[in-house]
Amino acid sequence: MGLGCMGLSYGYGPATNMQTGIKLIRAAFERGVTFFDTAEAYGPGTNEELVGEALQPFRDRVLIATKFGFKDGHADAGLDSRPERIRHVANDALKRLRTDRIDLFYQHRVDPSVPIEEVAGTVKELIREGKVKHFGLSEAGADTIRRAHAVQPVAAVQSEYSMWWREPEGTILPTLEELGIGFVPFSPLGKGFLTGAINENTAFDDTDFRNTVPRFAPEARKANQALVELLRQIAARKQATPAQIALAWLLSRKPWIVPIPGTTKLRRLEENIGAASVRLTDEDLRNIEAGLSNITVRGARYSPDRQKLVGR
Repeated sequence: MGLGCMGLSYGYGPATNMQTGIKLIRAAFERGVTFFDTAEAYGPGTNEELVGEALQPFRDRVLIATKFGFKDGHADAGLDSRPERIRHVANDALKRLRTDRIDLFYQHRVDPSVPIEEVAGTVKELIREGKVKHFGLSEAGADTIRRAHAVQPVAAVQSEYSMWWREPEGTILPTLEELGIGFVPFSPLGKGFLTGAINENTAFDDTDFRNTVPRFAPEARKANQALVELLRQIAARKQATPAQIALAWLLSRKPWIVPIPGTTKLRRLEENIGAASVRLTDEDLRNIEAGLSNITVRGARYSPDRQKLVGR
């Protein structure tokens, strides 16, 4: 289980206080987490600075993943994976992360204006120079993954995957299994919805991007409570929480899947880590699959504008 650090600085309302964020990240490490996910676009830059300061005391005992791919580091400014931009992001990330290498360097989103072979070739050069250890892709399609992998082996692909977004099961997971590539699901708790803490009456901060997500419209949240109820039923039988069942289900899918749930709260961090100890039997998994097959999730995953950035 890794830790997705985005929400400490970006996306889900006001940024967490620096010292509070440092304390949470270090608490994760103390509880066994050794894989931390950030990106230039989270802030921009401020999340990398937070992660870098928090992990500096034990840098050589953890893996840090960060990302390039947006114009000037702003997620709403469009895509930019030109070789010179990739190099610029890498150099800046090394400074912000207070390190001499990036363990896993993802292309945040596929840039249709730059051939993926050129992107992979640039990261290959950074690997030769010792600035980067491994190459990753985020939200890429199967063909893009294959083309990139032929130039520079792809260590991991990151995409949204959870009980309420199973699209990667179609072509992505079989491709990764064939090529020996790891998979890192982001939003493994459905952007918080699968915890059971959100209903149709929940009010989000004005700066919370879930306000723009069709799946989080009040009527969709009300309809999607059926999924939370299924999780609650299973959790009660397993003496676990809905979040732990959602994460345990992901961990059961493949041994090379590493979810990166994020949180700003220590109790949620401990709850998420506890999911690694939840064992789902074959019968449990069959019951979950039967329950999911009877539930239709309402609402699109992204707004039309944000969906445009999900190139394949």
